[in-house]
Amino acid sequence: MLPGVRIAIVGTGAMGSVYAGLLGDAGNEVWAIDAWQDHVDAINANGLRVEGASGDRVARIRATSDPAEVGVCDLVVVSTKAMHVDAASQAARPLVGPDTVVLPIQNGLGSAEVVARNMGEEQTALGVVGGFGASIVAPGHVHHNGWELLGLGERGHPATDRIRRVAQVWEDAGFRVKVYDDVDLLVWTKLVCNVCFSGTCAILDRTISEVMGDPDAWAVASACATEAYRAGRAAGIPFAFDDPVEHVRDFGSKIPNARPSMLLDLRAGRRCEVDVINGAIPRVSKQHGLEAPTNEVVVHLVKAREAIALGG
Repeated sequence: MLPGVRIAIVGTGAMGSVYAGLLGDAGNEVWAIDAWQDHVDAINANGLRVEGASGDRVARIRATSDPAEVGVCDLVVVSTKAMHVDAASQAARPLVGPDTVVLPIQNGLGSAEVVARNMGEEQTALGVVGGFGASIVAPGHVHHNGWELLGLGERGHPATDRIRRVAQVWEDAGFRVKVYDDVDLLVWTKLVCNVCFSGTCAILDRTISEVMGDPDAWAVASACATEAYRAGRAAGIPFAFDDPVEHVRDFGSKIPNARPSMLLDLRAGRRCEVDVINGAIPRVSKQHGLEAPTNEVVVHLVKAREAIALGG
């Protein structure tokens, strides 16, 4: 796989739009696939504007709401919210051929297994991003606060030449990429950070720095991270750090003004991903004889806010 490949981004919300814009600006043939018709129309009419940590550019890519319009691609990135992965990956089957690499990139646990079931076990790898802090400004316009890391790996076995070729495509578009042999480590390292900030910021309607700067908010956020770390260790994850609180503090300090996607979803009156982020920790903890009471409370409070945001 070389630069200039055909790439489909399935789900061009905030993060998907960053991927689509930067990969398209690097000379690849990129299709943005999304159900939000205003976004699709704006991209087709004026291009996709990406501004923030990577600069400010307008990428001339194509957009559609119908995956069948695109045809088979070399790389398919599934970047929908976790609750939409099943439907989106079923609809995206026309994008996949025998040599296609499918790259699910979601928060939390479980989405890669759904994508693999719908789009092919052999085709499906896994990606995890951290430190972007992206948000949609308007149809056809996305902003991101950071540009930290894209981690890539194979599912169930060490890195291969094909995943290294995929990594090269992203690197040529300016992304900082690391290929992992242990994809579970990749997922859990990101999950500890998501668990720390997502629920707490969503409940309090605060940025990452505001949560870090409030002793009471930080007590809750750091406890969530600690419970996630303990659950991961019990599940056999060989974390590269021994202090989860220091790990999440370092992560948060790089994108202090970011608002996690869970908060942005609540503000926009959308369902959020709390079940696969904070909600995953009590489930895994229980499997290993542990408890995660802080994450349990956070899940209930986020769902209470979600019900209000949805008009319940």
